[in-house]
This record gives sequence, C-alpha cells and structure tokens, in this order.
Amino acid sequence: MAALLESRQIVPERMDDPALPAHEHDRALADLARLNSLARSAAILWSAVRAQLRRASAEGRIATVLDVATGSGDIPVTLGRWARREGLQAHWIGVDASAHALERAEARAANEGIPLALHQADATRTLPVRADIVISSLFLHHLSHSQAVDALRAMSAAARSALIVSDLRRSVPGLALAWTASRVLSRSPVVHFDAVVSVRGAFTERELAERAHAAGLRGASVRRAWPQRMILQWAPRSGSDT
Repeated sequence: MAALLESRQIVPERMDDPALPAHEHDRALADLARLNSLARSAAILWSAVRAQLRRASAEGRIATVLDVATGSGDIPVTLGRWARREGLQAHWIGVDASAHALERAEARAANEGIPLALHQADATRTLPVRADIVISSLFLHHLSHSQAVDALRAMSAAARSALIVSDLRRSVPGLALAWTASRVLSRSPVVHFDAVVSVRGAFTERELAERAHAAGLRGASVRRAWPQRMILQWAPRSGSDT
C-alpha cells in the first residue's frame, strides 16, 4: 500500500461532478459535515483564527474571515458559533464554485444564526473579496500541482493578516482512516469513493511546502495536525507563522 502513495494519484471526485443529482449531493454534504466535525476540521483552524480575532478586538476592529471552498459552510458556521461563545466578533464570508453547495451553506448559516456572506467563484483564480483572515479546509487535494499553486497565490493575495490552510496528509494511516471512517459514519457511496480518492490525491508536508514556496509564500510553515492532517500558516506582512 505504501508504494501506491509514493506519488499523488488525482482522480476526479464524485462530489465535484456537476451531473451529480441534487439529493445525492445533499446527502454527501451532510455526511461530510459530520465527518469534518468528528475529525476536528474546524478545531484545527480555531486556535489560529481565535488569536487573530483577539488581536483585531484588542485593536478595536472587527475582523473579516474568508473561507475558501466553503462547501456547505460547516467550517465558518462552526467557527462563528465558537467565536460568539467567546464574545469575539467577526464578519464571515464563504466562497465556493458550486452554486448548490452555496445554497446549503446559506441554509446552514441561517439555521445557526451566523451571518455568512457567500460568493460563487473559482478559487484558483482571483478571489472576489479580500479579508483579514483567509482560511481553507480540505480543498487543495482536489487540485493539480499547478492549480494548488494558483489557489495559494489567490488566497495569499486576498489575505490582509493571515492565511491558514488545512488539508489531508497523504499517508498509509490516513488512507486506512479515510476508508474506515467513511464507511462507519456514512452510507453515501459518494463519500465512500471520495474519502479514499482524497487521501491518494493529497500532498505530503514537503510537497505542500514546495507549493507554498512556488506561490511566493515566503516564511510559510507547514506542520502536522491530528488526525492525519497538516496545516499551513502564513502572515503576509511579517512572513512568519501566525
């Protein structure tokens, strides 16, 4: 199995198929949100986001947070709920290429009472808005090497204070975890297929650091995060870890 993961194997994910029926898309989005919650996808980002929100608050500002490839909006909605619990204010924005995913994000945000401005855009191109904090979760593994560089470059150009990106880490334990968790926690064949394909298409830490360097993110840091994830952090002004 290790030999299969020596290099990235990019296979189109079923979730990205525009012909996917809406009911299957909705089911997959809901199951992925549950998997993200159990895998602490929002928590991986929270400490860095919270530090930035506290800094803005101390300066008398309300920070804007842009979630790139937001999907059903579970990450910004969860972070918004946690920020509200701690008395931290923020303007939340989500960008995604899928109009259907944005509809689900709008419904989720309304249900949770978290104001979330939404934009449809290709995140490998210039983003439609700038923000103090730009975040992205589980997006880069969908992209080719060159597309990942383009996306990181677009996200860095949109970030005024911090860029925080988390993604899967390509590894044998990660592949085993994806296969098991997707089948135990979801009945969606879309999720079953995409979970395994995602790990095989993911970057290693070295590969992600190389993509960041190619995108001009000088001083970006890449570290491991539980479970079988990694997180990239970059500060536009200082070029240091946030």
